[in-house]
Amino acid sequence: MKNSGPLANDVDVPATLLLEERSAMALNAVAGLADPTSDRPFFTADLACRPAWLRHGDWDYGSSHGRLVDACVLGRRMSGCSEYLEAEKGYKEGLLRWFGEDGLSYRRAEARGHWEPNANLIDQRSVLLALTTWYLDEGDPWVRQRADALVAALRRIAIKERDVWYYPASEYTKAGWPSANAVDLRLAPDPAAFSGRLIMPLVRYYEAVGNEEALELALWFRRLIVERSGVFNEDGSFNAALAFRSGHFHTRLGTLEGLARLALSTGDHALSGFVRRSYDWARSVGTAFGWTPGDLVGQRFEHETCSLVDMIGTGVALATAGFSEYWQVVERYLRNHLAACQLLDTDWVEERDDHDADEEGWSTCYQVGRRLRGAFAGYCAPNDYVADFPLGRGHTADVQGCCVGSGVRGLFVGWSNVLTGDERLATVNLLLSRGGPLADVSSHLPFEGRVDMVARRHLRELRVRIPSWAGYASVCVQRRPSSGSGEGVPLRPDWAPDGTVSVRDLDEGEVMTVTFPLAEDETVEEAAGKRYVTTWRGDDVVAISPPGRYRPLYAGPPPAGPAPLRRWSYWNPGVQWTW
Repeated sequence: MKNSGPLANDVDVPATLLLEERSAMALNAVAGLADPTSDRPFFTADLACRPAWLRHGDWDYGSSHGRLVDACVLGRRMSGCSEYLEAEKGYKEGLLRWFGEDGLSYRRAEARGHWEPNANLIDQRSVLLALTTWYLDEGDPWVRQRADALVAALRRIAIKERDVWYYPASEYTKAGWPSANAVDLRLAPDPAAFSGRLIMPLVRYYEAVGNEEALELALWFRRLIVERSGVFNEDGSFNAALAFRSGHFHTRLGTLEGLARLALSTGDHALSGFVRRSYDWARSVGTAFGWTPGDLVGQRFEHETCSLVDMIGTGVALATAGFSEYWQVVERYLRNHLAACQLLDTDWVEERDDHDADEEGWSTCYQVGRRLRGAFAGYCAPNDYVADFPLGRGHTADVQGCCVGSGVRGLFVGWSNVLTGDERLATVNLLLSRGGPLADVSSHLPFEGRVDMVARRHLRELRVRIPSWAGYASVCVQRRPSSGSGEGVPLRPDWAPDGTVSVRDLDEGEVMTVTFPLAEDETVEEAAGKRYVTTWRGDDVVAISPPGRYRPLYAGPPPAGPAPLRRWSYWNPGVQWTW
């Protein structure tokens, strides 16, 4: 696949991780979830089954359509790939199909499932996320009206007391809340799942259009979570009680991402500290390369890509707020488990080329591997796409539609934050390759410790984050007038107050190269009580022992030395877009 875009040229670049390329690959799986016999996408896949299958579920409505619309737009924006516009159109039509007259997104009854018509609070989160992305992409006032109506409905149905707002159930119905007694007794099931996870899309929508009701809701939910709920313990750990979904990670981490973004948007430094405490605790029970438990009890062996993307978003918000050490945390997550959990090879998946085993409108075995190439894992082990342990719940599923959509969002958040700032001060936060209106960044990691930056306009100052493991005395900086002008002039590194390396007054077309020694290390990582010996080259995991059984995620190190090159046109839409 090759792209071209504004400010991009077909040039030799290191054959290393390209997030924009991965997003285009992921769009294949986003489109592949569509069911031509139904108005809903498939949600769950079992790739270890012989043959593999795809199946519908109770998340097929606002939750899936919201995630997939968000993924379609973000994937297209960051890659320039226009091959899947029909799928995007279909998911947008589906997203609108489930709206009720009251502004909420509703599920319908399903005879083969166990759910009734309702407006699930988790669905509303995905729907608002998608409407915001859709509006930012097209500026359609009708889409904004839908989003405004959804926010107004979420505000209207909240139970409002003097010191707290909350929802007394996970589902709202067209007849109102299922039980007046729940309101009278102040029964608020899992506030993180039904209120906390709404904070991020509410804040994002407020930042996009200035909707004050969205900010008001986010602030009330902040008070509920931080001051009243007990979801997070004093030491930052997750409440593992059954009533709190056994400390379910995706809902807690999604809540933390919302709080981190709210803190950044409002300048609430105390809230940033609250988030940081729980974020560090969550890191301590996961792995340094990005695997997280599903919860603290029965699902603790099952990692969701959704949770990892929450960790990426929270880390970016904290780093942007001034805790710059989290840029390296985020980079490790992007380079390792997010990239490793993308299904790029499907030779191990058994599939059918006929529909004989299908149950129309419910499940299919037709070309499942090909359809899901590019998908992100729904539940995976630290070194296997399939989490098949005789522990916890045992093997359940390998792909979930929410994780496919979230994976694209994780790529976009990383891509958006590789290089930030403006002509006065631009900063390379993540040592990953991408083009941009300020500069093109080409990373040679993990083959060698080298990053090249080509200025796309005059930059008064360009800063580059140096990894913590790179000995500062061995960091070298060179600058040359253009890409083809020889070795360049070596400079004594100029260290900025934030610990980055700085070069001033780069002219358009001028090249800055930073090199440093590439450290190798071995750590023992613990995941849900199981130990894994992990081999690192810089911030990349190059091997894990014991190896995976179905589809290993970390198979072995690439050769050291100069990175191989390939022809590529960095894609850039020309405008820095909110994540």
